[in-house]
Amino acid sequence: MMIGCRVSDSSSMASAFTAKLISVSLLLLVFLFTFPSVSESNNLFCDAGSGYGEQSCGIHSTSSSKILIKGGTVVNAHHLEIADVYVEDGSIAAVKPNIKVGDDVKVLDATGKYVMPGGIDPHTHLAMEFMGTETIDDFFSGQAAALAGGTTMHIDFVIPVNGSLTAGFEAYKKKAKMSCMDYGFHMAITKWDEVVSKEMEVMVKEKGINSFKFFMAYKGSFMINDELLLEGFKRCKSLGALAMVHAENGDAVFEGQKRMIELGITGPEGHALSRPPLLEGEATARAIRLAKFVNTPLYVVHVMSIDAMEEIAKARKSGQRVIGEPVVSGLVLDDSWLWSSDFLTAAKYVMSPPIRSSGHDKALQGALVTGILQLVGTDHCTFNSTQKAFGIDDFRKIPNGVNGIEERMHLVWDIMVESGKISVMDYVRITSSECARIFNLYPRKGAILVGSDADIIILNPNSSLEITAKSHHSRSDTNVYEGRRGKGKVEVTIAGGRVVWANDELNIVPGSGKYIEMTPFNYLFDGIEKADENYLSSFQAPVKRFKSST
Repeated sequence: MMIGCRVSDSSSMASAFTAKLISVSLLLLVFLFTFPSVSESNNLFCDAGSGYGEQSCGIHSTSSSKILIKGGTVVNAHHLEIADVYVEDGSIAAVKPNIKVGDDVKVLDATGKYVMPGGIDPHTHLAMEFMGTETIDDFFSGQAAALAGGTTMHIDFVIPVNGSLTAGFEAYKKKAKMSCMDYGFHMAITKWDEVVSKEMEVMVKEKGINSFKFFMAYKGSFMINDELLLEGFKRCKSLGALAMVHAENGDAVFEGQKRMIELGITGPEGHALSRPPLLEGEATARAIRLAKFVNTPLYVVHVMSIDAMEEIAKARKSGQRVIGEPVVSGLVLDDSWLWSSDFLTAAKYVMSPPIRSSGHDKALQGALVTGILQLVGTDHCTFNSTQKAFGIDDFRKIPNGVNGIEERMHLVWDIMVESGKISVMDYVRITSSECARIFNLYPRKGAILVGSDADIIILNPNSSLEITAKSHHSRSDTNVYEGRRGKGKVEVTIAGGRVVWANDELNIVPGSGKYIEMTPFNYLFDGIEKADENYLSSFQAPVKRFKSST
């Protein structure tokens, strides 16, 4: 595994001995004082603020733009076959058996393995300023972790600057300068006026954003009220943009937090106790009903509870266009760790909505099986132990967030495919293809088809792995899946036609990632206008009445 930064000595060979001593000393100082933990020093590639070339930091790109993946089982969301996949200049050029190639083509043997579209993570927070600090993973380290885990694109959330969408977008474009894989943006809405309404149109028509997120929680910071939610939903509908919600009743959560403090419950367990599942269920139901009132599609992010899932199930059964996104932490973990006697152990599991008690995880897995929930994200929002310790005396000050961008593909395979709950094709659907469809990326992304981007993984179903903070690629010094073992391992990741992960090593180029613009009016909007017409025609109004002649 490649680690650390390689320092290039630009001085002449004549003073090599002295220069080497100075360089080694400086390098040791950098490692000792910049990276406070063993985990961080093992996994932090480079400071993303530095300049890079393809050969810097021990990271380089593969020389071949032509790749043949031979003999694997090629899996799409609705079809699988044993075939070869030929890649050239960043795109898939052929998918068929027994492709013949010349000596200038890099050949990867995938016999007995699955060849699948790279994962697309619909929900991440890299370099996000939040709760008085900033997430420890930026657009380089977070994406490096993603690629090591088989994810080749993610969609991050732009947070407006003082309510300004334009300022927020520009800030995030700068944050993403050192990207090493493709990414897109959602946009959060934190206030409402005519300027924001006009900016939403600019974001959709000029900046490639086709989704807007509304926080129903985080009172005093991101939270919006129902009036704003309605205005936002109406504007999303007119623009063909997907409305997204973080569904928790922020007013009730605020009351719950005060109640816990009054009871003397100041530790991480107070976080879960202050925002129980019923508050997630209430907000989910409210958002669904308001979306139905406006008649616009709705996407509920990080569905963490049975309460929220059941509201989505009812809405979908009635024909409403609602997407439910569980995240891997909610599928795999339960809240027992929040009661650990060690503060830092408990604090690393603090996220919102909270990880729920045992039973919710299995119910969410079942909802994926039956199609009540459609795709899996991560809500990757990492903070290290020092940052989590901000709330050592008050759980309200613990930065909310856990890791998952590197672990998602492996964990979903283990708990859903290896367990026999879903097929390999369903795995592709919930980790890649459905996300591509929802955000109008398909079939450029989320498919192994001729003309699709060459974002591909080779997964060995017979290989095993163990998740640890010592070996992960996030900058965080902890991992909420620590020690978990599973079967099924991504052995090769190809992004943009380049082998970026193989033999447990990353081959990545900072700055090589591309911003992917996403167009509005996805498939969820099909038939919306007709439904509106039918709704209006059902009014039998206004009624013509005769005025009394008296």
